[in-house]
Amino acid sequence: MRDPLMMKPVLNISPLTMPQPEAMQPRHRTAGQWFSHVQTVDQRRSMQDWLTNRDSLTARLVARCGQFRVQRLSQHKALCLTDEYAALGLARVEKVHQREVILRCDGEAMIYGHTVVPLTATAAQWPLFRGLGERSLGSTLFNDPLVERGRLSFARLHAQHPLMRRIRAVLPQIQAVSLPARRSLFWRKGACLLVTEVFLPAVLTLPVLLSEP
Repeated sequence: MRDPLMMKPVLNISPLTMPQPEAMQPRHRTAGQWFSHVQTVDQRRSMQDWLTNRDSLTARLVARCGQFRVQRLSQHKALCLTDEYAALGLARVEKVHQREVILRCDGEAMIYGHTVVPLTATAAQWPLFRGLGERSLGSTLFNDPLVERGRLSFARLHAQHPLMRRIRAVLPQIQAVSLPARRSLFWRKGACLLVTEVFLPAVLTLPVLLSEP
């Protein structure tokens, strides 16, 4: 049987025409409210630096620890979240390709990563996505000259958000009632993927570098 990822047509959306404004997203109790300004989400300068920096998050973590690891939690088809479908240019909640990971520095969980790709994307558009395993998606994106990144959006995810429930399930030691997160779209050959990164408390324990690598 042929891989469905290879059989789907190209999603004909451009970065200039695609998502609805974030203010038009449906407001559900379990949906995050995404903002263009980080001050709405977190007042701490140290956390704002992590949230707003547009360089490779993987590279920033690698520079601050002895051993960096991508722990893949899952990669399969699943329904997108209620606060994701509009950003993806979809008309409603529907199935997408989903990947979830934890980024660890010296064994400590720093970032919960959640990536979704519309089923209409083809393997030619995102050729390495299915075979990433425990390799960093960020390294792939930032080293591909065909990839373009959209603007960052920020949210504070509260206890009932699906990603917060998943974080508590795999990291029960995290007792925070809310966590800061950011997300952005990446584009390649007309297809998008949406990367959401939830910043866990331990990220603020990493050393401050005088200059980035």
